[in-house]
Amino acid sequence: MGAEASVVASAEARALLVLALPLALQQFGFQLMGTVDAAWLGRYDDTALAAAGVGNNLLFAITSIGLGLVMGLDTVIPQAIGGGRYPEARRYLHAGLRLAVLVGLGCMLLVCATPIVLDLAGVADDVALDARIYIYVRALGIVPFLLSVAYRSYLAAHNVTRPLVIAVVVGNLVNAGLDWLLVPPLGVAGAAIATVSVQVMIVFVYEASVRALDPDGPTGPLAPGEASPLPSSTRADLVAILRYGGPVAGQLFAEVSIFGVATVIAAHMGTLPAAAHTIALNLSSITFSVTVGIGSAASVRVGTAIGAGDTALARRRGVLALVVGLGVMASFALLFVAIPGPLARIYTSDAAVIGAAVPLLMIAALFQLSDGTQAIAAGALRGLGDTRATLVGNLIGHYLVGLPISLGLGFAAAMGAPGLWLGLSAGLTITALYLVQRFVARTRTGSPR
Repeated sequence: MGAEASVVASAEARALLVLALPLALQQFGFQLMGTVDAAWLGRYDDTALAAAGVGNNLLFAITSIGLGLVMGLDTVIPQAIGGGRYPEARRYLHAGLRLAVLVGLGCMLLVCATPIVLDLAGVADDVALDARIYIYVRALGIVPFLLSVAYRSYLAAHNVTRPLVIAVVVGNLVNAGLDWLLVPPLGVAGAAIATVSVQVMIVFVYEASVRALDPDGPTGPLAPGEASPLPSSTRADLVAILRYGGPVAGQLFAEVSIFGVATVIAAHMGTLPAAAHTIALNLSSITFSVTVGIGSAASVRVGTAIGAGDTALARRRGVLALVVGLGVMASFALLFVAIPGPLARIYTSDAAVIGAAVPLLMIAALFQLSDGTQAIAAGALRGLGDTRATLVGNLIGHYLVGLPISLGLGFAAAMGAPGLWLGLSAGLTITALYLVQRFVARTRTGSPR
């Protein structure tokens, strides 16, 4: 039995890695685009770098609502596939695409109103002006982004990851080329145009991959070159997605908003702290993106086990994903401690900005483990269908614990940006502990729903 269990464990580890590595690479590729944008802007102008950081956080704070709603697919599609209900999975995709368009248009309108926050927060005029430009252009990419999330969920649930990797590799090349052409003459607008262009391109790649996935149409085999249409979704399909996606939307909004608040606070502290904060946050986002990929794989693996009615298998798959994620984030933490200066120099040659960024990177090293753990645990909980727990965990960790500590250390203790980041670290740690405990408890009871 011991040898048999070892073989099963090895097979599970291989299956997780085969899915997680491409998804992590995809997420890493998306963050790399942001890194290239920031590197170009940092050499163009420190004000532009700070403005893009502020604008990106305000943009994603709103977009995260739509993202979370569409991510309800991460629960319903894997569970449908795990239960062998493939037509149902295709209906869910159709419903998710409809939802992406409707919610995306609403998010666009809200995003275009977010610059009012800059005035209320007293952000410097030059930073606020560039941030407005960046936000208005990037708003055009919200619908394509949400469409790509829906397609990604369907492809990943089928363990089809090659199109995701190809799209992000090509996207990075296109983004770098457009940055080289557009940032010098256009500044933040050039970087925003580059990103939106890539978002549109990726949708077409994903859409073609989904259409090629099913060789048969609803009435029989398709002719060569003919695309398989998606079946029309029902109101019940939309309700099922929103049932799980609603809490995820709240969770992502809470999580993204706390970093958006931190970015606005850093901008209020001055251009130098804002630029340093942007560098540290961008580097942390790169490492975090890897565990987001692992979390997405955990959602699929746990969800298919639940769809097949095997809660014990779901538990093993979730724990395995957490172990893998901890190893990855420990490696990133060591990197942040070992070479913080060279990492900061990727973004800027300004000695003052580098000096301000190094302490933040040292603090960021502290929360690599908790940041990765909470991301993967959230993915595993999405697979279970327990998405409310991710919302509750983020509210407790970030707002009841993290934000008060950030404000107290940043202003009352006069620690500035380092105090801000210590509070973020505390919030992530509490969130991670809550979500892991929740996953263990729900899989122990055998009642994932």
